[in-house]
Amino acid sequence: MMKPQRSIVASLITLALLGLSSSAGAATRPHSGVDLASMDTRISAADDLFRHVNGNWLAKTPIPDDLPGQTIGNLLADKSLDDRKVLLEELLKRPQQTGSPRQQIADLYASYLDQAGRDAKGLTPIQPLRDEVMAIHDASSLATYFARVSKLGGGAPFTIEIGSDKKSPDSYAIYLGQSGLGLPDREYYLKNDAASTALRAKYEQFIAALLSHAGAQGANEQAHRILALETRLANVQWDRVKLRDDNLTYNKLPLARLQQLLPTLDWQSYLTEAGIAGEANIIVNEPDYLEKLALVMQETTLADWQSYSLFHLLRAYAPYLDSQTSDLHFAFYGTTLNGVPQQRATWKRAMEVLDSYLGQAVGQLYVERYFPAEAKTRMAAMVHNLIAAYRQEISGLDWMSSPTKEKALEKLAQVRVKIGYPDQWQDYSAIEIRPDDLVGNAQRAVTARYNEHLARLHQPVDREEWFDNPQTVNAYYNPNNNEIVFPAAILQPPYFDLTADDAVNYGAIGAVIGHELSHGFDDQGAKFDGNGALHNWLAPADLKEFTARGQKLVRQYNRFEPIKGEHVNGQLTLGENIGDLGGLTIAHKAYQIATGSQRPPVLDGFSADQRFFIGWAQVWKGKYRPELTTVLLKTDPHSPMEYRVNGIVANMPEFYRAFAIKPGDKLYLPPSERVKIW
Repeated sequence: MMKPQRSIVASLITLALLGLSSSAGAATRPHSGVDLASMDTRISAADDLFRHVNGNWLAKTPIPDDLPGQTIGNLLADKSLDDRKVLLEELLKRPQQTGSPRQQIADLYASYLDQAGRDAKGLTPIQPLRDEVMAIHDASSLATYFARVSKLGGGAPFTIEIGSDKKSPDSYAIYLGQSGLGLPDREYYLKNDAASTALRAKYEQFIAALLSHAGAQGANEQAHRILALETRLANVQWDRVKLRDDNLTYNKLPLARLQQLLPTLDWQSYLTEAGIAGEANIIVNEPDYLEKLALVMQETTLADWQSYSLFHLLRAYAPYLDSQTSDLHFAFYGTTLNGVPQQRATWKRAMEVLDSYLGQAVGQLYVERYFPAEAKTRMAAMVHNLIAAYRQEISGLDWMSSPTKEKALEKLAQVRVKIGYPDQWQDYSAIEIRPDDLVGNAQRAVTARYNEHLARLHQPVDREEWFDNPQTVNAYYNPNNNEIVFPAAILQPPYFDLTADDAVNYGAIGAVIGHELSHGFDDQGAKFDGNGALHNWLAPADLKEFTARGQKLVRQYNRFEPIKGEHVNGQLTLGENIGDLGGLTIAHKAYQIATGSQRPPVLDGFSADQRFFIGWAQVWKGKYRPELTTVLLKTDPHSPMEYRVNGIVANMPEFYRAFAIKPGDKLYLPPSERVKIW
């Protein structure tokens, strides 16, 4: 737990000692950090900041054939892949000590690259699991198989996982949640427009093709029944907006209540196979889903569950099997669903497998080679300054009462900060990795992880755990630990440039820091206290005002239409939009703290405030294929990139001053329509 801030003055002294300000002790003048070549100055920043900053790049940059889009995140992820490929090639050149992390990495990588060996084996690596599917003959064996899915992958109408208890964050709990669909969201099954109907037809064809490849009899008829079953599941599942509500999804029940909610399942067999039969309680995310599932199960034959289970088993393992199975899987999920013409290079897919099963072992090699210590130091200083700025903002809010401000400041003082990589690396020694057994490697890895999570029950929560690998280009806020986390791979230009002017860095990584901090105070994060416990700490009048301001932002985003006839879901994206608005607002305040009384220079013709907003727009440089945009509008809690820029800055007075925005400009909003939360 972080110690409470001493004072803003003390914070500034610390920052000065760390050399955060670009002019403090600098031997050379920093460059602006503005990517001039990407800009389209024919487009006014007042009308479209996103395209003003990125228009030339958008016009000239193709989407690679193996990706559903091209973004700054993709480019940095590819750089991370290239860096790791160098490390892997070095490992493969010489024998590694048996059982060591390096041996595990090299052998898992080799097992994926052995396409000839995988082709020779065909579907035989999953034959034991196919036998389990075919052995389903009664309620007990069906329940046992559903529990096996939580351990080894496949399909079941619900699944379990173990994580910190939202209301008692120092303890672990078991969660049960809806699952079992092969399409990205329930909406794909329920809409009856021409595009949705056509996609479901292609999905049914894919199901039949995969079953036929596996030698199933009557594949077309089985596919039809599988789609019908998944449609019934979709009809009774919760939508994504409802699933975002942490209060609604927290339902801690005695284990015995499961039998009452879903009496058509043999719970004793399920819980025994899952290893949790002796537990007292379980948190059910969607209790009425289980109640409605009872009728679905009652009216579904064991033969249909077998067909469903076989398909989802094949679907889950297809990327690890022979070329034909993998190609069938990609043709639907890559090309049909996301518009991607070709698979990624085999070695890149192998890296994704490494990240899934030995991620921190690879991450340790990555940070040793590629992560400079100075980046962690500078980042820590920026985080410190962002927190100081947030304290100022909270203290000065005109809509929040003093008691609620005290609780907010208390939570802010308890924020944990993780930068770069964990202090303690994960131990994978329990996993046996063989160079010629990809499916076995995956199964042994997920089994070890499952058993490790089971062993956590009744143990204190490990608050030092990381949920991303250091080589991952991402950042996140974890409400149960009240922590912000920044893996090493994101700390690179244009997010973070050690040689660039502070204005751009604050608009880029500074706003990302602010974004993650703001998640602690968004529509869901604000439900958790400083220790990570789920309970309301806002006074009733403050909560009412907070909700009203959030709904104003919802209405703004609902009007955005990236594809004709398809709008942004302002309620689904509310948390991320609050994060963006609060993050950029706080980052600007932090930049003012960092510069103090100094007057930053004009660089490349842009004032410091202009560079700040350009820095924000640069990190959202990117474009997607229309197929992926459609998927994301239904499933992604983040808004499309252009609205993460234009939708946010239109609410900020600092943007209006920086670019002299006036009535008539396309990004102009009357003051009464602008939203300010934090």
